[in-house]
Amino acid sequence: MKPNMIIVGMADLKVCKNPEILTTLGLGSCVGIALYDKINKVAGLAHAMLPDSASFTNNSNRMKFVDTSITDLIVKMCVQGAEKRNIKAKIAGGAQMFAHSSTNESMRIGDRNVEATVTILRKLGIPLLAKETGDTYGRTVELYSEDGRFVIKTISHGIKTI
Repeated sequence: MKPNMIIVGMADLKVCKNPEILTTLGLGSCVGIALYDKINKVAGLAHAMLPDSASFTNNSNRMKFVDTSITDLIVKMCVQGAEKRNIKAKIAGGAQMFAHSSTNESMRIGDRNVEATVTILRKLGIPLLAKETGDTYGRTVELYSEDGRFVIKTISHGIKTI
């Protein structure tokens, strides 16, 4: 039987159990946050667009922001049988999608998303096992609930598993 592929949209998150697979398409400056409990085989994937919900007055979509999407993802995973102490993370995305390099903070969204993700994971005690971030190209990712494989696909840079 072929596993079910569950699509995670932009500013969205989903949780699944073995043997399902989570995927999100077109990560540019957004960051894909993959959380996995290998003991209970529960996986969660968030597609976060912005680093910090506190910086915006219209922050009702908690899945749009790195800080709130990670905490919500952990809660949803625990409801599905994960245990926080078993959860590990991998991340992808956070690219600089504009042609020019800039020191302007507002243009560094990809870098800021990655920095916020690393900070929040550290604060929550979730180990970051691997990352495929930065550069200037988009990524599509798949998270396998069977074993925590995080497959990153790109148009011009091939396929990588972390």
